[in-house]
Amino acid sequence: MIRHSAIVKSLFVLLVLVFAAQPAGSKVSGPDAAILEIATRNGVQVFSVEVVNKDGDRARGLMFRRELPERHGMLFQFDSEANVSMWMRNTYIPLDMIFIKGNGQILRIAENTEPLSERIIRSGGPVRAVLEVAGGTSKKLGIEPGDRVGHPIFARN
Repeated sequence: MIRHSAIVKSLFVLLVLVFAAQPAGSKVSGPDAAILEIATRNGVQVFSVEVVNKDGDRARGLMFRRELPERHGMLFQFDSEANVSMWMRNTYIPLDMIFIKGNGQILRIAENTEPLSERIIRSGGPVRAVLEVAGGTSKKLGIEPGDRVGHPIFARN
């Protein structure tokens, strides 16, 4: 029988090895960086995300960036559940916008949004957060509405 502490140590070593293998400059860093998991029917998908929860940071989002590494993204956190709208003004890369309810369930996904567009993209209902990842990621990893997102901002229901 494996002791609990041995399992925890093994998982920690595994995480260290995974992040050490990432290309330079792609690591999550800073006070607003986090790991986010999405439980899909294909297994758990892990992302490194920048968390933005201030109006100015949310307004800027991923504007002016020319790339977004695979399995990285930006998590837009709101104070409470609400209908939200996004757009792609000054955003040069196509994104998947994943709209997430307060309990961590994915409500809707806007796939491969059009770069530089000012077309409004609506959540389709009240959400607590929006995860933006590189366009095509949802389809590639089998992420769908109804899947669960694991991150400390979501209530455990």
